[in-house]
Amino acid sequence: MIAKLREAKKQLSELVKRAAGGEDIIITVRGQPMARLSSLQLTSSSHASHASFADELARTADTVRTKVLTTSTQTEWDQLREDRF
Repeated sequence: MIAKLREAKKQLSELVKRAAGGEDIIITVRGQPMARLSSLQLTSSSHASHASFADELARTADTVRTKVLTTSTQTEWDQLREDRF
């Protein structure tokens, strides 16, 4: 199926259901194909159990955590300005 971006925005839930059912959805912008919506093919061996998935998720979260700001936003901006001079 081919859908214009504007149509896809309005019907996203329906398009996701159709894609999950195996249909490929091509989204166009100004008549040019820009994106494809298709089902996600997960193998049962990739995440054999919920526990293994939770472990993988926790490891990933540990790698992307950001620092907690201990200073105010104004102090951060002041420090950034000082770096420019």
